[in-house]
Amino acid sequence: MRALISVTDKTGVVEFAQALMGMGWEIYASGGTATLLGQNGIPVVPTETIVGFTRILNGRIKTIHTKIYGGILTDRDNPSHLRDVEEHQIPLFDLVAVNLYAFEKKVAEGAPDPEIIENIDIGGPSMIRAAAKNFRHVIVVVDPEDYPVIIEKLHAGGLDLYDRLCLALKAFRRTADYDISIQSYFSRLVEEKMPEIFFLRARKKWELRYGENPHQRGAFYAENARALAGITILGGKELSYNNLLDADSSLRFIQSFSVNPPAFCVIIKHTNPTGAALRPTPQEAFQSAFQADPSSAFGGIIGFNCPVDEPTALEIAKSFFEIVLAPEFSESALLALRKKKNLRILQFEPSALSHPSLEIRSVLGGILLQTEDTIEEDPADWKWVAGERPTPEQWEDIVFAWKICKHVKSNAIVVVKNQALSGVGCGQTSRIASLQSALKTAGENAMGAVLASDAFFPFRDNVDTAAQSGVTAIVQPGGSIRDEEVIAAAREHGITMLFTGIRHFRH
Repeated sequence: MRALISVTDKTGVVEFAQALMGMGWEIYASGGTATLLGQNGIPVVPTETIVGFTRILNGRIKTIHTKIYGGILTDRDNPSHLRDVEEHQIPLFDLVAVNLYAFEKKVAEGAPDPEIIENIDIGGPSMIRAAAKNFRHVIVVVDPEDYPVIIEKLHAGGLDLYDRLCLALKAFRRTADYDISIQSYFSRLVEEKMPEIFFLRARKKWELRYGENPHQRGAFYAENARALAGITILGGKELSYNNLLDADSSLRFIQSFSVNPPAFCVIIKHTNPTGAALRPTPQEAFQSAFQADPSSAFGGIIGFNCPVDEPTALEIAKSFFEIVLAPEFSESALLALRKKKNLRILQFEPSALSHPSLEIRSVLGGILLQTEDTIEEDPADWKWVAGERPTPEQWEDIVFAWKICKHVKSNAIVVVKNQALSGVGCGQTSRIASLQSALKTAGENAMGAVLASDAFFPFRDNVDTAAQSGVTAIVQPGGSIRDEEVIAAAREHGITMLFTGIRHFRH
């Protein structure tokens, strides 16, 4: 039995080769792998003895040779193949263990382009694919974690066809993943925003109990270490599909507010906010967010932009929530929260929220792709079109309302007072219905409040209705064919109105 070993990641390879040698296997190896195994007393046949020359082009070519690939690809059940093997004296390989140049690592480290490109493996993927193609006769190994399992199975009599098929699948996944990482790198080099062919590279991080409903299967795949993929679970039950959707929504709100004081808290239910507030302390921020709509907040998730302390945790523990998410928790806060056995406690890395990426959504027959809604806005550029110039207090509420409205599902209306969300209307089929829902929730808090709309008002009835509830300022994108009619309504009611010129639909 012969094994061909050529690995960049040397983890466990000496022990693997020793175990194979102990079972009578002959070991072939190339380059640094051959040197390492030889230094550890393992007899090695260098691949140079097969190909007839040493590596060339500074190691770019070591194993690309007819005899190497003949030894991997030979179908042992094909007489014609066996005649070729005999005629050309080709050694047959029964196991091929290969892992690839550290291309992904070099990219992550920010290495210079020439060094990154030099780490594009050519021979490695070819050997892996050849061995995986011939899985009925060749065991292909691409992951050092599989070494002990393979040795155990060889001791027990060998790998059956299903074992070999699983290893081949893993091998093809590895080469596909490797190629996707390379094309992604080149896509960035040419600044390709919407590629002709889009590849998604994501690794399963969590198997979920089920999807949105118990009869659906679900899993979370991480594209990188950003945001949700980088959270640490500090307590509580396992996460569900719906938990992750709500946690993602919470992080999107937190993105709009700098980490640490003033403290920002948002309470999410079905990906929309039931409450949100900016306050000097996290306890005050939570209390204000919770008071906006206590009944809707029941069973929601709480997100903070700042560390959670014990007073805040004790306040949270008085009610039922699914998740508390923050960049940090004090030890006393963790003790208080962990008494709620089912409460999931999640910690995120603030720096992982700052890297924009593409948004992907599945539709029947394909996917929709867009860049994130991360446009830089300067409130100083907004157009003041009606009413009195905003007071400093109004201005704070206007900016706060606009940041919140951006992440609410369309048609989105939010009512804000004293930098706290008082009412929200979302997902309605008409803007006036969303407005009425937001004002109903806000109740008396609408008096003197600021109102934000994610898109323009199509008719003046929105302004008339807001005025009846006591709203004193409105911020909206503008751009309707009836803008002048809407502005006139604001002036009639003495309502301050600003146009941002930016729309933030979120379907």
